[in-house]
Amino acid sequence: MSDYNPEELLISTIANLLADSRHIAVGMASPIPGSAALLVREETKATDHPLRVSMIGGDANNPFTDGGRELFDCSGQGRIDTFFLGGVQIDGEANLNLVGTGDYPALDRRFPGSFGSAYMYFVIPKVILFRPEHSRRVFVPKVDFISAPGTSEQGVHRPGGPYALVTELCVMLFDKNKKRFRLASVSPGHTLEEVRDNTGFDFDVPENVPTTPEPDPARLELLRNSIAPEIAKTYPDFSKRVFGLAA
Repeated sequence: MSDYNPEELLISTIANLLADSRHIAVGMASPIPGSAALLVREETKATDHPLRVSMIGGDANNPFTDGGRELFDCSGQGRIDTFFLGGVQIDGEANLNLVGTGDYPALDRRFPGSFGSAYMYFVIPKVILFRPEHSRRVFVPKVDFISAPGTSEQGVHRPGGPYALVTELCVMLFDKNKKRFRLASVSPGHTLEEVRDNTGFDFDVPENVPTTPEPDPARLELLRNSIAPEIAKTYPDFSKRVFGLAA
């Protein structure tokens, strides 16, 4: 039996993708990516290249006074290099659907919408797609509506785009030239067959599929003792549920 919970594995997994980031922005309702960003900031604070983290939501770690407008300005100026996006649906070309399912405009289900996802997808160099649930309901052959395209036609100026996909089952990296995902690792206790069975699109697979690294004791200690109280300032219910902190 592992000595970490599923959320701690996801936090550590995302943290492993942030090593070369300099300024990470985290959107609303994102406690797991936010925890990962704060974890890497703590791990790198004594280095020559400490990490900057801007979290949209609450007052802690939020440098903006005008929310999304300032976030978009920073992104367009190239001052943010890493961001997180998800989707109701995600397909094999990294297209995202945040609008709804069914035939647009007569949707079966309607969701909050795209907000600035397409813009952020275009201008931020490293966008990590994060969706804990890994199922064919989410990972579809083709999204019903493209809220934010994974790739653009030749000649379109686009410094940003998808870098990786993190789920409860695996990590995938995105190849912009092939317009395809490549499996990078499978979560402990899961299999390649399970990933295939729960993915509605095809993806490349290496000859030997690594297992996603588990968080080591030192990282878990840092996460539970330093990061949990910090993320609780923004997401108290999450911290209480995952880390057992009193609300």
